[in-house]
Parts: sequence; structure tokens; C-alpha cells
Amino acid sequence: MVRFEYIEFLYLLFVIPLLVIAFWLFRSLRQKALAKFGDLNLIQSLYHDTSDIKPIVKFILLIFALAFIILGVANLQVGTKIEEAKREGVEVMIAIDVSRSMNADDIKPSRLERAKQAVSKLIDNLQNDKIGMVVFAGDAYLQLPMTTDYSAAKLFLSSITTDIVPRQGTAIGAAVNMSMQSFSQDKDIRKAIIIISDGENHEDDAIGAASQASSNGVVVHTIGMGSIEGGPIPVYRNGQRADFARDDQGSVIVTNLDPNMLEQIAVAGNGKFILASGIDPDLSRLLDEIGRMDKKEFSSKLFTDYESRFQYFFGFALILLIIELLLSERKNKFISSLKLFEEKK
Repeated sequence: MVRFEYIEFLYLLFVIPLLVIAFWLFRSLRQKALAKFGDLNLIQSLYHDTSDIKPIVKFILLIFALAFIILGVANLQVGTKIEEAKREGVEVMIAIDVSRSMNADDIKPSRLERAKQAVSKLIDNLQNDKIGMVVFAGDAYLQLPMTTDYSAAKLFLSSITTDIVPRQGTAIGAAVNMSMQSFSQDKDIRKAIIIISDGENHEDDAIGAASQASSNGVVVHTIGMGSIEGGPIPVYRNGQRADFARDDQGSVIVTNLDPNMLEQIAVAGNGKFILASGIDPDLSRLLDEIGRMDKKEFSSKLFTDYESRFQYFFGFALILLIIELLLSERKNKFISSLKLFEEKK
């Protein structure tokens, strides 16, 4: 088992592309500034012993050193010892809607991001329970098998986007069925499914699937993400919002939360419906329901000892920094004397 002890530091890696862009802009502006003084070839001949390539190499070394330092601070750890532990809890399968309507930002920053925040909060409040994840749109897919490793659950959660499934749509019934298949075969352990969606089910009989799950002793809860007023679905190109999704007539599509559908699913599944259209969804009722479920003992294999590997990353970073420090920006006299790139007359 591999994990980062301080995973939040990995967000600093997003600084690296910004530094690359800043470096490129600086070199471009420098070239333009030099061009104002006269012919670039003439100006460059005045400092002919300065290399054009070495500053770029030094910058690349610094960037890789920074990346290794960030990875070192995040502290990669490797599990070295597995022990079987006895726990008392329930199994909770979380099914997250990843259809494109979940990109709507009628609740900020978007329905999907708020759904992920809600799941993260749920994970923080679970105690000794097993958790798994299913993602669904036009079909359902197992994202995370049942586990007691909450750190791994959060890692898988962070990778969820609306591009993670090949087929669009909203098949809540398929999500319920996939969740049922992903539970353990132990009939003594109580089980619950939490559906997080905007409720726009177009594919199957979600209410029937929830009723069937309830008849098998599985409780189905629902969380509605979105507002009643709804909102358009952003379309992104190259990371920037370019337009909104439109229908065949060219009109902007407005997607609305369907609380009635989600409430009917929860009623059929003998669970609770939570409306999450406000700033911070109140998950206390849902957590109370899970907490009141009968806890059964189950075996779980856990990594109990982890060894840190941060020293390797710091070591690589130190080597790169030393190389960068020793690397001069001047041309190598021997290579320059060979005149490899000069045109033959």
C-alpha cells in the first residue's frame, strides 16, 4: 500500500506549470526588449560566450528539484506490515452521478464538486465502517471496492470527473444495481447505499431498483445536488469555459434538480432524502441514520506500519540543485571550438 501522509501538499504541483509559463514569457519579453536596440544577431555577438541552451537546462533542473521537494514534503509512505483487525460497522456504498448536468454551477463551484465535498465530509464522520464508491451516468461503474482505508477513498474521490465514464445519461437504477453487486456476501452486515445526483433520471426504473434493494435489507438514501431553478451546463475547451450546452435548436439547455424523483427513490429504499442546494448540506440526519444501524463484526486487513520515503525525493532534489549550481551559463570552450553548427563555406 502506497500513500502520501500529507496529500494536501500535492496541490503545490499546480504551481509548476505557472512557473514554466512565467519563464517562457520572461524569455519572450527579453528577446523583444533586445530587438529594440538593433539586430539580434549583432547584439548576441557581443556576448558570444553566453549559452542560449544552458539557462533553459538550469531552469528545468530547478523545476524538477521543486517537484521532488514537494513530493518529499507530502511524504510518500509504503505499507510494510499487514495485520487482520476486527471491526464493528456497516457497509456504505456511495453512488455519485457524473453525468454532464453535474457540471452545472447553480450551486458553487459546481454540483459535482459540491457532491465530492459532501462525500469527503461523510468519510470524515464514518467510524469503523466499510466504504465503496460507484460512479454513474448512462451506465454505472465500480470506482472503489469496499474498503476501510479512508485515505484511499479520498484519493479515488479526488479523481472523479464527468469525463470518467464513456456513456452519458443518468441511470440511477443501474447505480443501485451495481452497488448491490459490490457489497460483501456477508448477510449479517447491515448495508446502505447513498445516491448523490441531481435526480434527472432518464434511463431506467430507479424506484423499482431501490425497492428491490430495500427488500434485500439494503437502505437507499439520496442526496439532491442542485437548485430548483436550475442552471446551464458549461462547456469547456482547453480548461476555459467556451459556451453552454445547447439543444438541436441552438437553445441553451437548463438542467433542474428533480427532488421528487430522489425523494421517491429514498422512500422506496426505506431511506432519507437530503436536499443539498444550500451553502453547506446538512448531513447530520444521514449520519445519524447510519450511526443507528446495527454494527456487525467483520475482519479487515490493514497496513499497520508505514515507512517514509521522503528522503529519496529530498536526495534527488539536492543532486539536481548541486548540478544547477555548478552549471555555468557560459558556453563550453571545447564544444564551441568544434563549430559544429556553423555553415560550411
